[in-house]
Amino acid sequence: MKNHIRPIDIAKRLKVSTGTLRSYERRGIVPATKRLDTGYRIYTEEHVAYFECIVAMSPGFGMDITSAVLKKLQQKKLDSALWIINETQAANYQEKELAANILKDLNNIVDPPSMENKQMTIGEVANKANIAASTIRYWEKEGYVISMRGDNKYRYFNSYQFIKILLMKLLENTVYSQESVQLKNSVRSLTEYNIEGAKRIVKECQEHLNKRNQEQLHGQYYLYQLCKKLGLN
Repeated sequence: MKNHIRPIDIAKRLKVSTGTLRSYERRGIVPATKRLDTGYRIYTEEHVAYFECIVAMSPGFGMDITSAVLKKLQQKKLDSALWIINETQAANYQEKELAANILKDLNNIVDPPSMENKQMTIGEVANKANIAASTIRYWEKEGYVISMRGDNKYRYFNSYQFIKILLMKLLENTVYSQESVQLKNSVRSLTEYNIEGAKRIVKECQEHLNKRNQEQLHGQYYLYQLCKKLGLN
């Protein structure tokens, strides 16, 4: 490639628009560019490496994490950038374990209607699931979970609704995609005590986590290539 690379050539290569490239620059996740006398931006091989990394990382990590990592690289803070990646992947593992535990609980249910017998307050659910009560109230407002009201007007959730809350927790940090939207809609559509339906959703979540893991590996390859380009490793 030439030292000065046209935005249109980069956009075609990465299958994005030139407007998308400019948006990355506005977000500060690629180094600022110089301009020709004509006003056109001057992109270099270093910019190309940044753009390739963004396009490769964002499907698995999302734009917020990708942006945070690349901003650290611009500051030459490689260790800080890698710890962000490490924290994200540790969360992935926790979600994998949560999915396995939900599936185990579902497999152990012998009498689904008996799940009605155990009622928990929103505070008890929040504490047991390690989720903010405000998040649970939001999910209820959006129709993902349903509570019953006692004589004291407090919210109570049965054991099946608790499982739906855990499913929503499992999906809470997924990178936005049509697939993640469909999974959340599937949780919303679950009828009471539909154990087999809940199992199918958990298995789809596990497949989604496996796919994300692979997408993150792909993104890390381009992150490594960018670090080599910047002389950071």
